[in-house]
Amino acid sequence: MLGLILAGGLGSRYGNGEKPLALCAGRPMIDRVATALDDAGLDIVVVAAPCAPFTQNWCRAHDLLCICTAGEGYIADLVEAAALLGITGPVLTVAADLPCISADIVERIVTAYHEQALPALSIWVPIGDAEPVGAPCIEMIDGCRAVPAGINILEGSRIGDTQEEARLVLDDPCLRYNVNTPGMLEAAEAYLVAAEKPRTPSENHRKKDIDCDAR
Repeated sequence: MLGLILAGGLGSRYGNGEKPLALCAGRPMIDRVATALDDAGLDIVVVAAPCAPFTQNWCRAHDLLCICTAGEGYIADLVEAAALLGITGPVLTVAADLPCISADIVERIVTAYHEQALPALSIWVPIGDAEPVGAPCIEMIDGCRAVPAGINILEGSRIGDTQEEARLVLDDPCLRYNVNTPGMLEAAEAYLVAAEKPRTPSENHRKKDIDCDAR
């Protein structure tokens, strides 16, 4: 499946250079997203815009196919990208500002898409009733308040049309960090540092079990 990384937004709320290149736990966010898609077996294309020249340069330097659209908005950029690439089959779209996304989550989403019959699948993240959220879209899905995760699978030949979609709610912490502000970047970095911290021998309970058995 083709994976489009949307990296052409203005990042007005972030306000500190080109957001896809912001370092999160030592790596640009777009690098983390691209790695997750690549490890999940997707073919990757970055969709950038004139307002993101350094992101385009970064893609060229790292052998990532990057196309430049007019930057007129999320849907318009998708439609233009689909036309430029001649996309006809299903395509996964993901924002470049989801640095905590993992290959396991991508694989789970692709599997869920193939297990249902509708042309589109949107991914949602549950939120608590009292949790303050600045998201423009909050929906009730299966009795749960949820916000869009920034990941969708669409039918490429109909990408400019309204597509009937299944909605999948995934309660996974790696989807909770959609970086729109410096504060959210710090939170994502803290999550990744904790998640990627190597386990010490005392924390490796399985190793201790094996050692005990060996004795």
